[in-house]
Amino acid sequence: MSSPAAENTLTPEDAALLERAMYEVKRVIVGQDQLVERILVGLLARGHILLEGVPGVAKTLAVETFATVVGGEFARIQFTPDLVPTDLIGTRIYRQGREEFDTELGPVVTNFLLADEINRAPAKVQSALLEVMAERKVSIGGTTYPLPDPFLVMATQNPIENEGVYPLPEAQRDRFLFKVLVDYPSVEEEREIVYRMGIEPPSASRVLDPATTIRLQRVAANVFVHHALVDYVVRVVDASRRPADLGLNDVATWLSYGASPRATLGIVAAARALAIVRGRDYVIPQDIVEIIPDVLRHRVVLSYDALADEVTPDQIITRILQTVGLPQVSAVPQQAGAPQQGAPQQAVPAPQPQQGAPQQRVQQPSQQSPAAAPTQVSSRPEGHVGQ
Repeated sequence: MSSPAAENTLTPEDAALLERAMYEVKRVIVGQDQLVERILVGLLARGHILLEGVPGVAKTLAVETFATVVGGEFARIQFTPDLVPTDLIGTRIYRQGREEFDTELGPVVTNFLLADEINRAPAKVQSALLEVMAERKVSIGGTTYPLPDPFLVMATQNPIENEGVYPLPEAQRDRFLFKVLVDYPSVEEEREIVYRMGIEPPSASRVLDPATTIRLQRVAANVFVHHALVDYVVRVVDASRRPADLGLNDVATWLSYGASPRATLGIVAAARALAIVRGRDYVIPQDIVEIIPDVLRHRVVLSYDALADEVTPDQIITRILQTVGLPQVSAVPQQAGAPQQGAPQQAVPAPQPQQGAPQQRVQQPSQQSPAAAPTQVSSRPEGHVGQ
């Protein structure tokens, strides 16, 4: 009988299972690699995803395919201005012959829910859905019904049409783990779409089951994150609130509000999930850097100056990442003792050197100024404590 600690540890079989799941989805979805990966990461991190893209770029097909691969149920809701909350969560129906009420659960009671064009519905419908996302249960007639596990909501927005829409308020956007921008496929990918979908479209096979997915969620929650990377995430999120403290006076004029602590938790959780998707039981700096834009994009609130200057959230996030120092965390075990908590930080958020390259890339440290040299620490859990 295996121990709980062993069950929550990534095994080679788990890594192969996740790789096969990605392969099955990509048999159907041509291109959109980031979309496919972020859906799996969001599922493992127990988060929800907000998609922004034009119609016809495989958003619905991607969710349907994931439901097939994971072995869960799929439901799709087309949001319209006349939608009411009971259309989502369900209602009680009076049966005249039996003179009693029956409860009819709504389409939100599923594993994978696609909320298409969420900004088409009024605020009360949006609030009903977002409450379900946070609580993972619905209440009808005084009775509470838990949602099935796993539960993933993907909401879409159309960036082209702005008339007759109800934009999500900032507080409601904060409930989503990711905001992913879905772009058009490349010329080569679109050519492959024509050939692949021509006669008989491919279909994905079931790879996971809900029980395995729940176990992998626990595995992702136990992935090791070095304290230096946690400190880096906290400093990045804090820089979105007080950019002037880092000398980013122009960014300060572009931002009305920064990200909340929910963003800090989301970055760490998503980086852990991304690590196991890529076959690792520890987080490296590149995981953090890749995840941050998708987690912060919808959480920073732009000012009127930013709208007038046509500044995008991604440009602001890039400026912050270029300013906040990234710790030089190595993917190999540290031979010496554990590093100190306040280790100096690398000033440029760049990926790690390739294998065989020297560890000290900038210059050799000087004994007269040891604080100027980046301290290399290990992202592996050997010799360190806890997450």
